Amino acid sequence: MPAPLHVLTGCTAVGKTELALAWAERCDAEIVSCDALLFYRGMDIGTAKPSAAERARAPHHLIDVAEVDERLDIKRYAELARAAVAAIEERGRRVLVVGGSGFYLKSFLAPVADDVAVDPALRAALDARLEGEGLRALVAELRALNPGGFGALDVQNPRRVLRALERCLASGATLEELARRFAAQEPPYPGREVRVVELAREPDDLRARIGARVRAMLEAGLIEEVRTLRGWGLERNPSAASAIGYRETLAWLDAGGDVAVLEAAITRNTWQLVRKQRTWFRTQLPAHRVVPLTGGGTADVAGLFE
Repeated sequence: MPAPLHVLTGCTAVGKTELALAWAERCDAEIVSCDALLFYRGMDIGTAKPSAAERARAPHHLIDVAEVDERLDIKRYAELARAAVAAIEERGRRVLVVGGSGFYLKSFLAPVADDVAVDPALRAALDARLEGEGLRALVAELRALNPGGFGALDVQNPRRVLRALERCLASGATLEELARRFAAQEPPYPGREVRVVELAREPDDLRARIGARVRAMLEAGLIEEVRTLRGWGLERNPSAASAIGYRETLAWLDAGGDVAVLEAAITRNTWQLVRKQRTWFRTQLPAHRVVPLTGGGTADVAGLFE
């Protein structure tokens, strides 16, 4: 029977990194990152990316695999993750998935993408049409292709309308047909047990850790990092440019002002993200163990996934 996959998750700043390293060292494991921003080279300070010293303690995968102006979508991530898992297990080691990005985390638990291949030229053409013709024209075309309706699609959301239309055009299928195909897919790791542990902290404790982290990022040079990344094309990648810490700093670089204002904005938006993460963990994860942490302490490493 295949060995289980081990998943360690939790909100931003909860303390995943140190506990993951301790478990990986003890249990002869390699770490597969499940953080949507650690993919990008140069996004180091604002993501609290594990340092070179930390990565030397255990092999890490899916960190620094893309340039900052290169989009890395969920389908590509799932492919890279499967390859990493296979390679780790070929070496006879355990797999520890670590991160708090919900949609990417879900790729270890259930299908997250279908096999519809979209030509980049089609995507670019639809982007241009949205800009020139507006959302209403694209919704009208999507309606013509889907006489049975749109299902639960939010037709007020331009990005979702674009993605739905491009998939219908690329596949020749309706949204209903695509949904049926998606539901019929097998799990991403069939026959495998996926053991999930969520780390948690009391709100006041987590707020204090977030505040300390944001201050440390600014002191470590977050503003200069974002200024450099802007020169590398950060804003050509909406997913990266809109990430907390980066979007606020980009706006601050344009507007100027007191650094305290920037610190407050990043701290506030990080806490809003944490609230969304908590909701996602509660509603989207399967039954799993929740391990409470307090202060600077960590959980029992040996029995973490037992």
